[in-house]
Amino acid sequence: MYARPYFVVRTGFFYFTNTETEENTMSKRIKIFDTSLRDGEQSPGCTMNLKEKIVLAKQLERLNVDIIEAGFAIASPGDFESVKTVAEEIKNCSVASLARALEKDIDKAWEALKHAASPRIHTFIATSDIHMKYKLKMEPDAVLERAVNMVKYAKKYCSDIEFSAEDASRTNLDFLTRVVTEVIKAGATTVNIPDTVGYTTPEEYFSIIKHLKDNVPNIDKADISVHCHNDLGMAVANSLSAVRAGATQVECTINGIGERAGNAALEEVVMALNTRPDFFKAETRIVTTEIMKSSKLLSSITGVSVQPNKAIVGENAFAHESGIHQHGMLAERTTYEIMTPESVGLSKTNMVLGKHSGRHAFKDRLESLGFSLEQEELDSAFEQFKVLLDKKKKIYDKDLEAIVRKESISSPEAISLVNFVINSGSSITSTAVVKLERDGKVKEKVATGDGPIDAAYNAINKIVNLDFTLDDFSLDAVTEGNDSQGEATVKISSDGKSFTGRGLSTDIVESSIKAYLDAINKMIDQEA
Repeated sequence: MYARPYFVVRTGFFYFTNTETEENTMSKRIKIFDTSLRDGEQSPGCTMNLKEKIVLAKQLERLNVDIIEAGFAIASPGDFESVKTVAEEIKNCSVASLARALEKDIDKAWEALKHAASPRIHTFIATSDIHMKYKLKMEPDAVLERAVNMVKYAKKYCSDIEFSAEDASRTNLDFLTRVVTEVIKAGATTVNIPDTVGYTTPEEYFSIIKHLKDNVPNIDKADISVHCHNDLGMAVANSLSAVRAGATQVECTINGIGERAGNAALEEVVMALNTRPDFFKAETRIVTTEIMKSSKLLSSITGVSVQPNKAIVGENAFAHESGIHQHGMLAERTTYEIMTPESVGLSKTNMVLGKHSGRHAFKDRLESLGFSLEQEELDSAFEQFKVLLDKKKKIYDKDLEAIVRKESISSPEAISLVNFVINSGSSITSTAVVKLERDGKVKEKVATGDGPIDAAYNAINKIVNLDFTLDDFSLDAVTEGNDSQGEATVKISSDGKSFTGRGLSTDIVESSIKAYLDAINKMIDQEA
């Protein structure tokens, strides 16, 4: 047996280590643990309601992740209901709930998970000196005892138990080794080694995982998981380095959402492993053609778009403008393209369907784009499609995707738009007349404002008479052309809770009004 060097490259630095042997040249399977619904939702402005969580969970199931962390069951009644409903709906992957190393947390997690096809309780406690001293105010031996006892306690409920040593990357290695050894003895089937504050580096993280592989005697009885934050921009690099060192599970989120600077981006981790199997000797079961749809769905739900130059899912990820690049691409795609757009779910087809297309053709086209709708949703989407055909000369895939995403995450309409009239110009004060229907009653109000949209919103405020704050507004064209649909995104907040609404129309004022009402309806639905 011999060793040979290898290197990892990350934005301008290299590191070398002499640890690869013939034994680890075979491809290993890496489990993908998606925490978009839990850690991802903790990202400011990324809160989701129950329906949105279910829609995203079902998309994660189609993406074929191994584990969905559905939430923190004890955190709130809403979180409990989310975990419970996701656990009942999802059949083809494990569903996990986070729980502190406390009996009440674990009891609540199990109560939410007990009907899952494959439940996992994920319990955690901090192990670094700084956390134990200032946050827990506990001695190391007490922390170790708590960790072991709570893993044993959780084990009475189900066989699949994950234990996380919070702030593991800043934990004393000898103590971390003791903790990992003892929780595996207690029944943990996965041990997570989080870089909770995004502090570590790829070389350092590699050494931590390698140390545990070499010094925990029962490490073969559990998966080694990693959960990296992106505070220094190294979450994906750290996760991949850990895979090289022996980790068998990566915890990540769609689009890299999460607390502070976010988590390791699922799409980047997966496509790195998929594109470089020669280097990482690892693979996942992810259906990569579902990646783009997952990214767009999450953006639709949260109202947080990805940056254009974002790896894998950014608008420019497969765009080539430089003359040199274009020349190379025309000669041979692989000169500048290390993966194909199709491999992540981008379609080359532009215009689809037409004015005389029927429901069957519409359904087939949606299925070819990866959408599977319930009959009621399909009927509603088809009606919106027919209305759009009267307004646009050309219908693009992106138009269809926007319609379906809007349909799948929309809330019940307690308040609906009847009609509106806007009077606006450069030399007059903008005036809006808006008519809404609520509980069978139609109300109409007039208001002025700083532009047509502000005037319309002021008129709506007079009708609904609710206390909330408009936090953010954005408007994007769905496709090219003068008749493109405008997709408006609105964020409002009330009592510390945030609600995101989306509106779609070829009239940007109408799409803005629809987005505002969508957010208000979500607020009303949650308060009901």
